[in-house]
Amino acid sequence: MKSRLSPPVFKGGLHDARTATSIGRWLGPAFAVCFLTGLVSHFMQHPPDWPANHLPSRPSWGYRLTQGLHVASGIAAVPLLLAKLWTVYPRLFERPPLRSVKHALERLSIAVLVAGAVFELTTGLLNTAQWYPWPFSFVPVHYAVAWLVVGAMVLHLAVKAPEIRAHWSRRSPGTLALPVQDGPDRRSLLAAVGAAAGAVTLTTVGQSFTPLKDLILFAPRHPDQGPQSLPVNRTAAAAGVGRIVDEEYRLVVDGPRRYSLTLDELRALPQHEVELPIACVEGWSKSAHWTGVRIVDLLERAGSPPHARVRVTSLQLRGGYRVSEMGHEHARDPLTLLALRLNGAELAPDHGYPARLIAPNRPGVLQTKWVGRLEVLA
Repeated sequence: MKSRLSPPVFKGGLHDARTATSIGRWLGPAFAVCFLTGLVSHFMQHPPDWPANHLPSRPSWGYRLTQGLHVASGIAAVPLLLAKLWTVYPRLFERPPLRSVKHALERLSIAVLVAGAVFELTTGLLNTAQWYPWPFSFVPVHYAVAWLVVGAMVLHLAVKAPEIRAHWSRRSPGTLALPVQDGPDRRSLLAAVGAAAGAVTLTTVGQSFTPLKDLILFAPRHPDQGPQSLPVNRTAAAAGVGRIVDEEYRLVVDGPRRYSLTLDELRALPQHEVELPIACVEGWSKSAHWTGVRIVDLLERAGSPPHARVRVTSLQLRGGYRVSEMGHEHARDPLTLLALRLNGAELAPDHGYPARLIAPNRPGVLQTKWVGRLEVLA
């Protein structure tokens, strides 16, 4: 006779609603911070047409803060999600697997939530290392799946609200039925999970929160490593920018009064120094001293209207973000420079020699390097 396969027996005492709820108290806020700051990042990089001219340029460190929180909360969520999945995975083996239409919909929403959450954290983590082993474009897919995860999470919380409420507090009636002996084990598990989340955060967050840079162990970037002690994501060679001969360089400023400037003429204009961070979407950031010509001065010389947007075009031959646009808030901000020097020295080729954009509260991918043209837009 053929023996009937019996479902596996899980002897551990922590695969329960109380443990899952306790971990969820940390995982939920981590996902919320990651989602909200991710919206800020996407909005700053790809604003809809109607508000694109009104993106704020202050505080100058705004994008550095929000993107640093985005990456830090995403990394902290990795051990929290793994622990959460460990507490609930025995439910995958429940029999019968589908008890009703309601139960089937609930399991479907959980499948979407788990798959989406794993996808978001995995692709986001690989993005910090600029490794893209997939055939799709990271930004739009990551953004779309984030909304899918949030929708599935809201549905899951609504369905599980009574159970979550029963196990939220130590004094909740729902905790009375739990074995007393599980208490120390649960506390030990939660302490270990909290320590793991804290450890991965402390050993990576220094890439944006530079006071902790000496603790960096796992972050793919160190804020002090790179040409002129500042990291770069795209080198001049990767962008197809060859050697730019000083005598041949021209900056074209295209407006009502179109003109061009040689490099010597740029250097002869009034120079201004600002301290601004480079804050990249991969999570690293660092402040530096920049010297150059104010963009607003170049625009006024071209007769630009006060509320006009500006298109910035690079001399690079390949790669994304060759062209970027600035709203009038950034273009008219006195901190926004066409920078010629970095930390007191001439720009290195990988930092955009001979001239690059640096603006406050702006993603690093939009701080265009090797600038060859400024165009006033209606």
